[in-house]
Amino acid sequence: MASYGVAEAKNNFTHLLDRAEGGEPITITRHGKPVAELRPLPAMTPEQRKARLLEIAERRLSRPPLGMTSVELINGMYDEPVE
Repeated sequence: MASYGVAEAKNNFTHLLDRAEGGEPITITRHGKPVAELRPLPAMTPEQRKARLLEIAERRLSRPPLGMTSVELINGMYDEPVE
C-alpha cells in the first residue's frame, strides 16, 4: 500500500485518485501517522445502486423539515442577515 504525506497527496491528488480507481489503496499521513485511506468503491449493479438511492431518499424523507431554506441556513452559518 502506498503512503503519502498530506502536502504530497494534495499536490498529486488526481494521480492518487487514478491509482485508487485502479484498485491500489493509498494511505494519507499527517506527521507520519495514517489519517485517511483512498480506495476504490465496490462495484454495484444497477439494482444495488437503485436500492441504495432509495434507502438514502427514505432516510431523507423520514427526517423532520429543517424549517428554513438552504439560503437561510448558509447565511446563518456566516452570521449574515437573510435578504
